[in-house]
Amino acid sequence: MQSAEIEIPAATTNLAAAIVDKQPGSLEAEAASSYDVLPPPVAPAWKGKIGQRVSESRPLWPKEMTPPKGAPNVLMILIDDSDFGVTSPFGGPVPTPTFEALANRGLRYTKFHTTALCSPTRAALLTGRNHHSVHSGTITETGSGYPGYNTLMAKDTASVAEIMKLAGYNTAWIGKNHNVPDWQSSMSGPFDLWPTGLGLEYFKGFIGGDTSQWRPALYEGTKPIEPYLDNPNYILNSDLANSTIRYIEQQHALAPEKPFFMYYAPGATHAPHHAPKEWIAKFKGQFDHGWDEQRKRTFAKQKELGIFPEDAKLTVIPRTIRRRSTRA
Repeated sequence: MQSAEIEIPAATTNLAAAIVDKQPGSLEAEAASSYDVLPPPVAPAWKGKIGQRVSESRPLWPKEMTPPKGAPNVLMILIDDSDFGVTSPFGGPVPTPTFEALANRGLRYTKFHTTALCSPTRAALLTGRNHHSVHSGTITETGSGYPGYNTLMAKDTASVAEIMKLAGYNTAWIGKNHNVPDWQSSMSGPFDLWPTGLGLEYFKGFIGGDTSQWRPALYEGTKPIEPYLDNPNYILNSDLANSTIRYIEQQHALAPEKPFFMYYAPGATHAPHHAPKEWIAKFKGQFDHGWDEQRKRTFAKQKELGIFPEDAKLTVIPRTIRRRSTRA
């Protein structure tokens, strides 16, 4: 997982001060209410005027919430089921030059904790809560009717996207979901726990734990789509990346003053491991030394980068799961 420090705009008590001054057609801006929670529990009283004549009337449009001035755009990238030591900025063998450039200009975060399962970790990441508090103690396929394990991310918790949308952000989710309860993942719905029901204005991706890179089970919103038809060169990973770029470009072109929250989670590092032949060719022979040897090399590189202290010890692999150190 490549994590980044996210600064969510100030507490909700400060957001009311950032309400839009005027709406088209209004003659006067309505005074802001001081909201302590989102969404506002009570609509502010209308303070316009309705007279017997137009000249004696004064319309007043409701004002929208907007983030504080200078609120940052947020791009959250999740590399699903990828090892901590895979990417180059964390000592891994896979070159990720953009991640490396970001890490070299800032920080390498080394204390992100996972729940050892993908769906619960995502639920915790997207809500800022313990995964059991978000009813996601397990993956959706093994949900059960016990507290903390029914996989129903109900409305007693809110995603960061829901909060940011209420604060005036545009919000989007592109890529893997795997947080919709298994029995709600068909076209019969219900859809309130799909991304578009959890505060995301736009969703393009797949709902299950994995999907084909060549012929994915893909949705836009809640509508099934088949972008691979008549496209022999289609690959999901590229489609999702390009869709993310297009969304950000369009959002900025239409509303450059409005920040966005984008959650991007490609499925390429999760099974099934589909990759174009030219990608595979780039790494031919680079891993002939075997998994165990690569593990040692990565650990040594992580020490060199200061990710682990010099006296750290590599965990001993139990003999029952010992892997071959060279290719058969």
